[in-house]
Amino acid sequence: MARYDLLITNGTLIQPHVGEIRADLAVKDGRIAALGEDLSTGHAAEVVDATGRVVLPGAVDAHYHLGIYRDLALDAYEETRSSLVGGATTVLSYFRTGEHYLNRTGRYEDIFPEVLRAVAGRAFTDYGFHLAPMTTDQIGEIPRLITEYGVTSFKYYMFYKGFNLASSSRDAASFRMADDGQEYDLGHLFELMEAVASAGTPGSRRRVSLSLHCEQSELMRLFIDRVRKDGDPQTLAAYHRGRPPLTERVAIGEATTLAHAARCPVNLLHLSGADALDAARTARRGHPGLDVRTEVTLHHLCLDHASLDAAGAGLGAKVNPPLRTRHDNEALWTGVLDGDIDWIASDHACCMEEHKGDELWPALPGFGGTALLYPVLLSEGHHRRGLPLHRVAELVSANPARAYGLTRKGSLLVGADADIVVADLDKRQTVSADLLLSGQDHCPFDGVELRGWPVTTIVGGRVAYRDGAVVGEPSGRYVRRG
Repeated sequence: MARYDLLITNGTLIQPHVGEIRADLAVKDGRIAALGEDLSTGHAAEVVDATGRVVLPGAVDAHYHLGIYRDLALDAYEETRSSLVGGATTVLSYFRTGEHYLNRTGRYEDIFPEVLRAVAGRAFTDYGFHLAPMTTDQIGEIPRLITEYGVTSFKYYMFYKGFNLASSSRDAASFRMADDGQEYDLGHLFELMEAVASAGTPGSRRRVSLSLHCEQSELMRLFIDRVRKDGDPQTLAAYHRGRPPLTERVAIGEATTLAHAARCPVNLLHLSGADALDAARTARRGHPGLDVRTEVTLHHLCLDHASLDAAGAGLGAKVNPPLRTRHDNEALWTGVLDGDIDWIASDHACCMEEHKGDELWPALPGFGGTALLYPVLLSEGHHRRGLPLHRVAELVSANPARAYGLTRKGSLLVGADADIVVADLDKRQTVSADLLLSGQDHCPFDGVELRGWPVTTIVGGRVAYRDGAVVGEPSGRYVRRG
């Protein structure tokens, strides 16, 4: 009988917070079982030769939207399949009640089991969920969601506060499909922060946190009205002007002030540019005892509205917060390089071209990007800007794993889950929708050449993707945290 299920030989291991290690890596029963020089291939049931390649911990794509616009089971299958292309072996998906997703409202004790049933057996990656308490009753469910389902991260959408951007005539209660008499306002946010803070255990390994989409809704209403009065151009630049950086800066200030008062750990999601990053830095300086962590996305690092508008790309890249400028791209890369950004995610939300159209405000926001997680960081981060490989692994794997309580993810040490990526640093491919194996029929990165791609993605000790093709059927597991 073979001593190991899988052996990766002749590669350079990239260990977060350590660096590069020349070693073979052995897997047994879904875990990393041994590291060493010249481990015998005769002791392994399967061997992966990583000569001339690097071996990285599987990425944790910590910002994801399974089933937001499509059937949840279908999305779980097609979009986690796409994750394998980018080296993501775990995805953490946001879910809320109300419009989109399952188009249901009520208690999570009734709805969340339906979510888990829909995804079970359909995911190629391991998966978990962040949940958004949209009502007072759902805030009260937080302790049970932690103990029964291992959900330790929650979300608040600041731009839903009293106003839905698609139509100023629709309020937040109608969007939430709620009739509880409670405003979705800063009072709701503070009560939510108190509940999250009380559920956490300071000093323990269980970090319970609140993720924040920071855009200030009253200012958005003002600026959107101004854009419309100016002739309502159907461009990404107009969307940027309707939701300008000021709305993010103000919302980050509001949210972190309340978080400091509630002593609630927070994650500032998808910082879109220089203003948002500066506001996050200011919050950290002003509240030195507050646990504030920061996230940026691939598209806010790499895409700008002017270039896409000039190329006639249409509204396929409409997203919240909007794409900013090239200056903002570089400001965020500076934040990555100097350590002010904690992790990078895709904010993957499969949205078909038919749901974009050519009218700005009705076009659904969001698009896929999970298949580009390691490729963008290797190409634009490592090759172009000199980001060390161990920092790449920290940003897309170790740091989000630590922030969200995935204690066996984000590492190549013995005992860790055998979620592993073998990457060819010199492989060049031009991005196309077909290449990414997603259900989405377009991609804002279309035509961009990236250098550095996964060639083998291993989930739980099993090869799930090799040389551009998926291997086998979905075997991803639901991951309880805390």
